[in-house]
Amino acid sequence: MAQLRKRVLVFMQLTILFVCAVLNLADAQGLKVGYYEKTCPSVEKIVKQATAKFMSRAPTLAAPLLRMHFHDCFVRGCDGSILLNSTKDNLSEKDAPPNLSLRGYQVIDGVKTAVESKCPGVVSCADILALVARDAVSMLKGPVPYWKVPLGRRDGRVSIMQDTFTNLPPPFFNISQLKSSFASKGLNVKDLVVLSGGHTIGTSHCSSFTGRLYNFTGKGDMDPSLDSEYAVNLKKKCKPSDVNTLVEMDPGSFKTFDEEYYTLVAKRRGLFNSDAALLDDKETGDYVKLQATTQGYTFFKDFGVSMVKMGNIGVLTGEAGEIRKSCAFVNYY
Repeated sequence: MAQLRKRVLVFMQLTILFVCAVLNLADAQGLKVGYYEKTCPSVEKIVKQATAKFMSRAPTLAAPLLRMHFHDCFVRGCDGSILLNSTKDNLSEKDAPPNLSLRGYQVIDGVKTAVESKCPGVVSCADILALVARDAVSMLKGPVPYWKVPLGRRDGRVSIMQDTFTNLPPPFFNISQLKSSFASKGLNVKDLVVLSGGHTIGTSHCSSFTGRLYNFTGKGDMDPSLDSEYAVNLKKKCKPSDVNTLVEMDPGSFKTFDEEYYTLVAKRRGLFNSDAALLDDKETGDYVKLQATTQGYTFFKDFGVSMVKMGNIGVLTGEAGEIRKSCAFVNYY
Protein backbone atom coordinates (compact mmCIF):
# COMPACT_ATOMS: atom_id res chain seq x y z
CA MET A 1 0.00 0.00 0.00
CA ALA A 2 2.84 2.37 0.91
CA GLN A 3 4.54 1.61 -2.40
CA LEU A 4 1.29 2.36 -4.26
CA ARG A 5 0.89 5.69 -2.45
CA LYS A 6 4.48 6.54 -3.35
CA ARG A 7 3.85 5.80 -7.03
CA VAL A 8 0.66 7.88 -7.00
CA LEU A 9 2.53 10.78 -5.39
CA VAL A 10 5.32 10.63 -7.97
CA PHE A 11 2.76 10.48 -10.80
CA MET A 12 0.94 13.53 -9.41
CA GLN A 13 4.19 15.46 -9.10
CA LEU A 14 5.18 14.64 -12.68
CA THR A 15 1.72 15.61 -13.89
CA ILE A 16 1.91 18.97 -12.11
CA LEU A 17 5.37 19.63 -13.58
CA PHE A 18 4.11 18.73 -17.05
CA VAL A 19 1.08 21.02 -16.78
CA CYS A 20 3.24 23.88 -15.50
CA ALA A 21 5.69 23.36 -18.36
CA VAL A 22 2.86 23.44 -20.91
CA LEU A 23 1.39 26.59 -19.38
CA ASN A 24 4.76 28.30 -19.28
CA LEU A 25 5.40 27.34 -22.91
CA ALA A 26 2.01 28.66 -23.95
CA ASP A 27 2.67 31.93 -22.11
CA ALA A 28 6.14 32.24 -23.61
CA GLN A 29 4.79 31.72 -27.13
CA GLY A 30 1.84 34.08 -26.68
CA LEU A 31 1.55 37.85 -27.01
CA LYS A 32 1.79 40.15 -24.04
CA VAL A 33 1.82 43.83 -23.20
CA GLY A 34 5.39 44.94 -22.57
CA TYR A 35 6.92 42.12 -24.61
CA TYR A 36 9.90 44.31 -25.61
CA GLU A 37 10.47 45.67 -22.10
CA LYS A 38 14.03 44.34 -22.01
CA THR A 39 14.96 44.18 -25.69
CA CYS A 40 13.49 47.50 -26.89
CA PRO A 41 11.89 49.32 -23.93
CA SER A 42 11.20 52.55 -25.86
CA VAL A 43 9.49 50.89 -28.82
CA GLU A 44 6.00 52.28 -28.17
CA LYS A 45 7.36 55.80 -27.71
CA ILE A 46 9.35 55.53 -30.95
CA VAL A 47 6.34 54.21 -32.87
CA LYS A 48 4.06 56.92 -31.50
CA GLN A 49 6.45 59.74 -32.32
CA ALA A 50 7.16 58.48 -35.83
CA THR A 51 3.45 57.90 -36.51
CA ALA A 52 2.61 61.39 -35.26
CA LYS A 53 4.90 62.95 -37.88
CA PHE A 54 2.90 61.31 -40.67
CA MET A 55 -0.48 61.93 -39.06
CA SER A 56 0.23 65.63 -38.58
CA ARG A 57 0.54 65.93 -42.35
CA ALA A 58 -2.17 63.48 -43.36
CA PRO A 59 -4.71 62.68 -40.60
CA THR A 60 -6.94 60.82 -43.07
CA LEU A 61 -4.37 57.99 -43.04
CA ALA A 62 -5.92 56.68 -39.81
CA ALA A 63 -8.70 54.85 -41.65
CA PRO A 64 -6.54 53.03 -44.24
CA LEU A 65 -3.96 52.11 -41.57
CA LEU A 66 -6.68 50.63 -39.38
CA ARG A 67 -8.06 48.78 -42.40
CA MET A 68 -4.55 47.57 -43.30
CA HIS A 69 -4.22 45.90 -39.89
CA PHE A 70 -7.63 44.24 -40.38
CA HIS A 71 -6.70 43.00 -43.86
CA ASP A 72 -3.39 41.68 -42.57
CA CYS A 73 -4.95 39.71 -39.74
CA PHE A 74 -7.72 38.15 -41.83
CA VAL A 75 -5.25 36.71 -44.35
CA ARG A 76 -2.69 34.26 -42.92
CA GLY A 77 -3.06 35.87 -39.49
CA CYS A 78 -1.44 39.04 -38.11
CA ASP A 79 1.98 38.34 -39.61
CA GLY A 80 2.69 41.44 -41.68
CA SER A 81 2.09 39.57 -44.95
CA ILE A 82 0.04 42.52 -46.26
CA LEU A 83 3.25 44.57 -46.27
CA LEU A 84 5.27 42.35 -48.61
CA ASN A 85 5.86 43.51 -52.17
CA SER A 86 5.12 41.29 -55.14
CA THR A 87 8.07 39.64 -56.89
CA LYS A 88 8.59 38.46 -60.45
CA ASP A 89 7.49 34.99 -59.34
CA ASN A 90 4.62 35.91 -57.03
CA LEU A 91 1.81 38.44 -56.73
CA SER A 92 1.38 39.37 -53.08
CA GLU A 93 -1.65 40.37 -50.98
CA LYS A 94 -0.72 44.02 -51.45
CA ASP A 95 -1.64 43.82 -55.15
CA ALA A 96 -4.95 42.00 -54.67
CA PRO A 97 -8.04 44.00 -55.77
CA PRO A 98 -9.42 44.34 -52.20
CA ASN A 99 -6.13 45.92 -51.12
CA LEU A 100 -5.44 48.29 -54.01
CA SER A 101 -7.19 51.13 -52.18
CA LEU A 102 -5.05 50.75 -49.06
CA ARG A 103 -2.73 53.65 -48.25
CA GLY A 104 -0.07 54.27 -45.67
CA TYR A 105 2.65 51.74 -46.44
CA GLN A 106 5.13 54.62 -46.24
CA VAL A 107 4.07 55.13 -42.63
CA ILE A 108 4.90 51.56 -41.71
CA ASP A 109 8.23 51.79 -43.54
CA GLY A 110 9.07 55.08 -41.85
CA VAL A 111 8.20 53.78 -38.39
CA LYS A 112 10.19 50.60 -39.03
CA THR A 113 13.23 52.67 -39.95
CA ALA A 114 12.91 54.67 -36.73
CA VAL A 115 12.58 51.50 -34.64
CA GLU A 116 15.51 49.79 -36.40
CA SER A 117 17.76 52.75 -35.66
CA LYS A 118 17.27 52.15 -31.94
CA CYS A 119 16.63 48.42 -31.76
CA PRO A 120 17.93 46.67 -34.90
CA GLY A 121 16.49 43.25 -35.67
CA VAL A 122 14.20 43.15 -32.63
CA VAL A 123 10.69 44.43 -33.42
CA SER A 124 8.57 42.77 -36.09
CA CYS A 125 6.71 44.60 -38.84
CA ALA A 126 3.53 42.82 -37.71
CA ASP A 127 3.88 44.39 -34.25
CA ILE A 128 4.65 47.78 -35.76
CA LEU A 129 1.49 47.59 -37.89
CA ALA A 130 -0.61 46.72 -34.83
CA LEU A 131 0.85 49.66 -32.88
CA VAL A 132 0.55 52.12 -35.76
CA ALA A 133 -3.12 51.20 -36.31
CA ARG A 134 -3.84 51.93 -32.64
CA ASP A 135 -1.78 55.12 -32.51
CA ALA A 136 -3.16 56.54 -35.77
CA VAL A 137 -6.71 56.18 -34.43
CA SER A 138 -5.72 57.65 -31.07
CA MET A 139 -4.37 60.78 -32.80
CA LEU A 140 -7.69 61.75 -34.37
CA LYS A 141 -9.44 64.82 -32.99
CA GLY A 142 -11.94 64.42 -30.17
CA PRO A 143 -12.56 61.44 -27.89
CA VAL A 144 -11.05 58.26 -29.35
CA PRO A 145 -10.69 54.63 -28.27
CA TYR A 146 -7.38 53.46 -26.89
CA TRP A 147 -6.25 49.93 -26.14
CA LYS A 148 -3.08 48.28 -24.90
CA VAL A 149 -1.52 46.24 -27.70
CA PRO A 150 -0.08 42.84 -26.72
CA LEU A 151 3.15 42.31 -28.66
CA GLY A 152 5.43 39.46 -29.66
CA ARG A 153 4.28 38.75 -33.21
CA ARG A 154 6.83 37.60 -35.77
CA ASP A 155 6.72 38.26 -39.49
CA GLY A 156 5.58 35.73 -42.06
CA ARG A 157 7.51 35.00 -45.23
CA VAL A 158 4.54 34.16 -47.45
CA SER A 159 2.09 36.54 -49.14
CA ILE A 160 -0.21 35.30 -51.91
CA MET A 161 -2.76 37.43 -53.74
CA GLN A 162 -5.30 34.62 -54.09
CA ASP A 163 -5.54 34.22 -50.32
CA THR A 164 -7.36 37.53 -50.06
CA PHE A 165 -10.32 36.33 -52.12
CA THR A 166 -11.25 33.56 -49.69
CA ASN A 167 -10.42 35.33 -46.44
CA LEU A 168 -11.42 38.99 -46.66
CA PRO A 169 -15.18 39.57 -46.21
CA PRO A 170 -16.33 41.73 -49.15
CA PRO A 171 -18.76 44.66 -48.73
CA PHE A 172 -21.61 42.72 -50.37
CA PHE A 173 -21.70 39.88 -47.79
CA ASN A 174 -24.99 39.19 -46.01
CA ILE A 175 -25.19 38.61 -42.26
CA SER A 176 -24.81 34.82 -42.46
CA GLN A 177 -21.69 35.15 -44.58
CA LEU A 178 -20.26 37.80 -42.27
CA LYS A 179 -20.84 35.71 -39.16
CA SER A 180 -19.22 32.72 -40.82
CA SER A 181 -16.23 34.76 -41.96
CA PHE A 182 -15.59 36.20 -38.51
CA ALA A 183 -16.19 32.87 -36.77
CA SER A 184 -13.53 31.26 -38.98
CA LYS A 185 -11.05 33.72 -37.45
CA GLY A 186 -12.11 33.07 -33.87
CA LEU A 187 -14.21 36.23 -33.63
CA ASN A 188 -17.78 36.22 -32.37
CA VAL A 189 -20.91 38.09 -33.40
CA LYS A 190 -20.20 40.97 -31.04
CA ASP A 191 -16.73 41.37 -32.53
CA LEU A 192 -18.36 41.56 -35.96
CA VAL A 193 -20.68 44.43 -35.08
CA VAL A 194 -18.05 46.24 -33.00
CA LEU A 195 -15.29 46.08 -35.61
CA SER A 196 -17.77 47.17 -38.28
CA GLY A 197 -17.84 50.39 -36.30
CA GLY A 198 -14.42 51.13 -37.78
CA HIS A 199 -16.41 52.37 -40.78
CA THR A 200 -16.99 55.53 -38.77
CA ILE A 201 -13.81 56.89 -40.37
CA GLY A 202 -12.61 56.84 -43.95
CA THR A 203 -13.94 56.74 -47.49
CA SER A 204 -14.83 54.16 -50.11
CA HIS A 205 -14.81 54.00 -53.88
CA CYS A 206 -18.22 54.01 -55.54
CA SER A 207 -17.56 50.60 -57.06
CA SER A 208 -17.86 48.99 -53.61
CA PHE A 209 -21.55 49.82 -53.31
CA THR A 210 -23.03 50.96 -56.66
CA GLY A 211 -24.59 47.54 -57.09
CA ARG A 212 -26.98 48.49 -54.28
CA LEU A 213 -27.98 51.60 -56.22
CA TYR A 214 -28.39 50.36 -59.77
CA ASN A 215 -28.51 46.57 -60.03
CA PHE A 216 -29.18 44.97 -56.69
CA THR A 217 -30.77 41.73 -57.94
CA GLY A 218 -29.50 41.87 -61.52
CA LYS A 219 -32.68 43.53 -62.79
CA GLY A 220 -31.62 47.17 -62.67
CA ASP A 221 -33.21 47.70 -59.27
CA MET A 222 -32.12 49.34 -56.01
CA ASP A 223 -31.58 47.67 -52.65
CA PRO A 224 -34.94 48.11 -50.86
CA SER A 225 -33.18 48.18 -47.48
CA LEU A 226 -31.39 51.43 -48.42
CA ASP A 227 -32.97 54.69 -47.27
CA SER A 228 -34.39 56.32 -50.42
CA GLU A 229 -33.19 59.85 -49.62
CA TYR A 230 -29.69 58.58 -48.92
CA ALA A 231 -29.77 56.59 -52.16
CA VAL A 232 -30.63 59.73 -54.15
CA ASN A 233 -27.62 61.53 -52.69
CA LEU A 234 -25.34 58.60 -53.46
CA LYS A 235 -26.55 58.45 -57.06
CA LYS A 236 -25.62 62.11 -57.50
CA LYS A 237 -22.05 61.24 -56.56
CA CYS A 238 -21.70 57.82 -58.19
CA LYS A 239 -22.70 56.76 -61.69
CA PRO A 240 -23.03 53.01 -62.44
CA SER A 241 -19.55 52.65 -63.96
CA ASP A 242 -17.72 55.03 -61.59
CA VAL A 243 -14.65 53.37 -60.07
CA ASN A 244 -12.70 56.47 -59.03
CA THR A 245 -14.93 58.73 -56.93
CA LEU A 246 -14.54 58.50 -53.17
CA VAL A 247 -17.51 58.74 -50.82
CA GLU A 248 -17.48 59.24 -47.05
CA MET A 249 -18.49 56.10 -45.18
CA ASP A 250 -19.82 58.21 -42.30
CA PRO A 251 -21.06 61.41 -44.02
CA GLY A 252 -20.19 64.59 -42.13
CA SER A 253 -18.20 62.68 -39.52
CA PHE A 254 -15.73 60.58 -41.51
CA LYS A 255 -12.69 62.14 -39.81
CA THR A 256 -14.05 61.60 -36.31
CA PHE A 257 -14.08 58.27 -34.51
CA ASP A 258 -17.54 58.20 -32.95
CA GLU A 259 -20.78 56.22 -32.70
CA GLU A 260 -22.46 58.10 -35.54
CA TYR A 261 -21.88 55.08 -37.77
CA TYR A 262 -24.45 53.12 -35.77
CA THR A 263 -26.94 55.97 -35.97
CA LEU A 264 -26.66 55.89 -39.75
CA VAL A 265 -27.00 52.10 -39.93
CA ALA A 266 -30.10 52.27 -37.71
CA LYS A 267 -31.57 54.78 -40.19
CA ARG A 268 -30.82 52.39 -43.09
CA ARG A 269 -27.98 54.63 -44.27
CA GLY A 270 -25.11 52.18 -43.97
CA LEU A 271 -23.00 52.51 -47.12
CA PHE A 272 -22.31 48.82 -47.76
CA ASN A 273 -24.56 45.82 -47.87
CA SER A 274 -22.43 44.45 -45.02
CA ASP A 275 -23.40 47.51 -42.95
CA ALA A 276 -27.10 47.13 -43.67
CA ALA A 277 -26.83 43.40 -42.90
CA LEU A 278 -26.16 44.19 -39.23
CA LEU A 279 -29.88 44.89 -38.85
CA ASP A 280 -30.72 41.37 -40.05
CA ASP A 281 -29.52 39.65 -36.86
CA LYS A 282 -30.94 40.20 -33.37
CA GLU A 283 -27.58 40.44 -31.58
CA THR A 284 -25.93 42.77 -34.08
CA GLY A 285 -29.15 44.73 -34.55
CA ASP A 286 -29.55 45.25 -30.81
CA TYR A 287 -25.97 46.51 -30.57
CA VAL A 288 -26.53 48.95 -33.43
CA LYS A 289 -29.63 50.33 -31.72
CA LEU A 290 -27.83 50.54 -28.35
CA GLN A 291 -24.97 52.60 -29.72
CA ALA A 292 -27.32 54.71 -31.85
CA THR A 293 -29.25 55.77 -28.74
CA THR A 294 -26.66 55.83 -25.93
CA GLN A 295 -23.80 57.56 -27.79
CA GLY A 296 -20.55 56.43 -26.21
CA TYR A 297 -21.90 54.13 -23.57
CA THR A 298 -19.72 51.12 -24.42
CA PHE A 299 -18.40 51.44 -27.98
CA PHE A 300 -14.87 52.72 -27.31
CA LYS A 301 -14.22 50.07 -24.68
CA ASP A 302 -15.76 47.34 -26.85
CA PHE A 303 -13.71 48.42 -29.84
CA GLY A 304 -10.47 48.08 -27.91
CA VAL A 305 -11.40 44.61 -26.68
CA SER A 306 -12.28 43.40 -30.17
CA MET A 307 -9.14 44.93 -31.67
CA VAL A 308 -6.99 42.99 -29.21
CA LYS A 309 -8.84 39.79 -30.15
CA MET A 310 -8.39 40.50 -33.83
CA GLY A 311 -4.71 41.20 -33.27
CA ASN A 312 -4.29 37.65 -31.94
CA ILE A 313 -5.51 35.91 -35.10
CA GLY A 314 -3.01 33.32 -36.37
CA VAL A 315 0.04 35.05 -34.91
CA LEU A 316 3.53 33.66 -35.40
CA THR A 317 5.53 33.56 -32.17
CA GLY A 318 8.58 31.89 -30.68
CA GLU A 319 10.85 30.66 -33.46
CA ALA A 320 8.23 30.81 -36.21
CA GLY A 321 8.61 33.36 -38.98
CA GLU A 322 11.26 36.05 -38.72
CA ILE A 323 11.92 39.68 -37.80
CA ARG A 324 12.09 41.43 -41.15
CA LYS A 325 14.79 44.00 -41.72
CA SER A 326 12.52 45.78 -44.19
CA CYS A 327 8.75 45.38 -44.07
CA ALA A 328 8.31 45.09 -47.82
CA PHE A 329 10.80 42.24 -48.25
CA VAL A 330 11.55 38.92 -46.59
CA ASN A 331 15.03 38.50 -45.17
CA TYR A 332 17.55 36.76 -47.38
CA TYR A 333 19.93 34.48 -45.58
